[in-house]
Amino acid sequence: MHAITIPEPGGPEALVWAEVPDPQPGEGEVLVEVAASAVNRADIMQRQGFYDPPPGASPYPGLECSGRVAEVGPGVSGWAVGDEVCALLAGGGYAEKAVVPADQLLPVPQGLDVKRAAALPEVVCTVWSNVFMVAHLRPGETLLVHGGSSGIGTMAIQLAKAVGAKVAVTAGTKEKLERCAELGADILINYREQDFVAEVKDATGGAGADVILDNMGAKYLDRNVQALAVNGRLAIIGMQGGRKGELDIGTLLAKRAAVSATSLRARPLEEKAAIVAAVKEHVWPLFTGGHVRPVVDREMPLSEAAEGHRVVEESGHIGKVLLVTS
Repeated sequence: MHAITIPEPGGPEALVWAEVPDPQPGEGEVLVEVAASAVNRADIMQRQGFYDPPPGASPYPGLECSGRVAEVGPGVSGWAVGDEVCALLAGGGYAEKAVVPADQLLPVPQGLDVKRAAALPEVVCTVWSNVFMVAHLRPGETLLVHGGSSGIGTMAIQLAKAVGAKVAVTAGTKEKLERCAELGADILINYREQDFVAEVKDATGGAGADVILDNMGAKYLDRNVQALAVNGRLAIIGMQGGRKGELDIGTLLAKRAAVSATSLRARPLEEKAAIVAAVKEHVWPLFTGGHVRPVVDREMPLSEAAEGHRVVEESGHIGKVLLVTS
């Protein structure tokens, strides 16, 4: 088979389309013939040499894929050759075939094209685990999503609205904010021109956001705490704005607020399996009913993954960039 390899870390040109050995499914695993994968920030960090795969994971980038089951390994039940699936991966999605733990497989939602299903696993599992399983967003509460037009952001908007929450988003252009509004966002904040702390407090009568989903890290830490409501929860999932920041414990104590930070890729298999099971139970029916949909900016050949990385690094996209095998 062919896969995107990274012989040496570097820019997008470091991604090399090469012939590699076919993976073989082991105990409890399934081999998927990949139809599509998607570009995530973690893939870019891996290409740059800053985010190595967990021990035992595929060396190729790609944290999610969709396709069809090609082979079922020992000890696997409930899946058969030919099933259309999408999968949460620790790596290996940028390839024509990928091995997946069976508990990290999901059926392609009814009515959704198998390629577009590649836009779902990583973002849905990230949003559901952080916003709902950790931060416990409830109906009537306000969620602030930084990077509202990203793959994570577009999914967070839809899931929060589906449970009856109010949604505020930040984005850097009028076009991106308009797309967020189309998905249901209630409070639109251009972070280049507006102070998100002031805007959120103004829109909530001074209360602030009950939950904040943050991809920036250090750069926004202090302002995020300021923007939290009493009993608010800040969920950090990225470090695009740096990894070290100062936290005003006094403000946190006064608000009885909480800060959590999680990553998905390196979690133990049993934790990933629990997240995938929760997503299948709570989120998959929303796709079948048409209440939630993947937002795909564009598709391009997997062999041209370098161009996909350039698009995402330049933030010139809305939703997900897919890499398709054919």
